[in-house]
Amino acid sequence: MLAGLGLVVILMLLFFGSLSWLTGYGKTEKVPSVMGQNMVAAKKILEDKGFDVVIQDSLYVDSVAKQAVLRQTPEADATVKSGRTIYLTINRTIPPQVEMPNLAGFSVKSAEMYLISLGLKMGEISYRPDIARNSVLEQLYNNEPIKPGTKIPIGTVISFVLGNGIGGSDMNVPDVVGMTLDEARNYLSGISVSIGSIVPVGAIKDSATSFVIRQTPAVLSDSLGVDGLRIPNKIKQGQVMDVYISSTAPVRDSIPGANNK
Repeated sequence: MLAGLGLVVILMLLFFGSLSWLTGYGKTEKVPSVMGQNMVAAKKILEDKGFDVVIQDSLYVDSVAKQAVLRQTPEADATVKSGRTIYLTINRTIPPQVEMPNLAGFSVKSAEMYLISLGLKMGEISYRPDIARNSVLEQLYNNEPIKPGTKIPIGTVISFVLGNGIGGSDMNVPDVVGMTLDEARNYLSGISVSIGSIVPVGAIKDSATSFVIRQTPAVLSDSLGVDGLRIPNKIKQGQVMDVYISSTAPVRDSIPGANNK
């Protein structure tokens, strides 16, 4: 019994004597800074110091290199126990995507704030005749109109076409009846006239390829000139035109503007 008791005492002494060696008690290490380092290089630096490394999270910052370390826990220069796990947050390789909002009609300041809230950037600003001063008329991506709902990466630069607050000179109301909505929009945009309300007539599957069957203002007024013909209506650059669309193309009249009475 005495021998057994002695053996237990010896084992306990050995266990407690080696506990500090097993747990690394009293052995500390200063955490090196790996902020901004590539993930692979950062892991090597930390592991060479005896630390374990875990990639805890990933974020996206467009001004930082891909897979660079954005955050480390514990922070640099912290004194920790040897073998401690260091958690890293790295910059994502592929930026997340967001939907392009419809900013038409927003003031330029409101539109810029909206872009920033989505992680997008405002690019160049251009102007065209329109009575809505500093109001967004078009939103552009790579100098091409971008439709609301289009998926784009965070950090994308969006440019704006704004109204200059001054309407252009009078011109005859253009005739867009018979065009598809896309054709009418492109044509009117080229002469600085915007489409206002789009009124569907009947069931519409694809508004872009639907046909304009009526417009307001019409091409011709109800007034007659000295020649007995209807007087053309006038419109200014920067004004808007409402259109009625249908999935069926209208039957064109042989008299110009007769479809727009």
